[in-house]
Amino acid sequence: MKAQGWRWWLLLGLLSPVLLPLAVYTRRTALRLEPAAGADQGLAGSQFVGPPLRLLVLGESTVVGVGVSCMQQALVVQLAGELAVRHQRPVAWQALGENGITAAQACQRLLGRVQAGPIDLAVLVFGVNDCSHLTTLGNWRLSLTTLAIGLQASGAKLVFTGVPPLQHFSALPGLMRWLLGARAQQLDAQLQVLAEARDAQYVPLKLEFSAEYLALDGYHPSSAGYRLWAQDLAAAITR
Repeated sequence: MKAQGWRWWLLLGLLSPVLLPLAVYTRRTALRLEPAAGADQGLAGSQFVGPPLRLLVLGESTVVGVGVSCMQQALVVQLAGELAVRHQRPVAWQALGENGITAAQACQRLLGRVQAGPIDLAVLVFGVNDCSHLTTLGNWRLSLTTLAIGLQASGAKLVFTGVPPLQHFSALPGLMRWLLGARAQQLDAQLQVLAEARDAQYVPLKLEFSAEYLALDGYHPSSAGYRLWAQDLAAAITR
């Protein structure tokens, strides 16, 4: 993995004369979508009885529903609904996310906003911004470890979602897709090792990347994409 990391940085340096103008052009022309409208916490499965399962989803833009118009269509609410049905109990959910945030920034800006009290299940969603911000593998591991320790101290079962495969993001030019996709695979491999070391669950990301499952920006999931993601994630957590 260390050799692969160095080869990636070498490629980045060699290709930088081409990549820099591409990155500037992509940033200027990309369609920018706002977070979904709605509350960042709520209750799913109110028709069930019993104490609610306390769910926290923490991470980047997909946590705040970028790509859909309202939180009811976003990952966290659809995941809470799926878990409520599977466990036949209410799910009290909280979404803590920020568009464009990296794992290191989340340690500084999101951990302190976690509601006081125990958490039953914490789902961490990171990777896209750490790829595009060129986070080193060492800083990636350190930041995720800090987040894991903080959340596991609240008694949470910890779940890491796989790093999205950026090679399928149609909003990116081909060369950037290829290079950032390779980096995403490296971050994802580190994530799997960390999950095992922290006694956490790793759930690979199995999304469809056809137009139906992508938002208008070609970068975030659509409502159908979030629904499939939530269903797969809930099934893996329940197993």
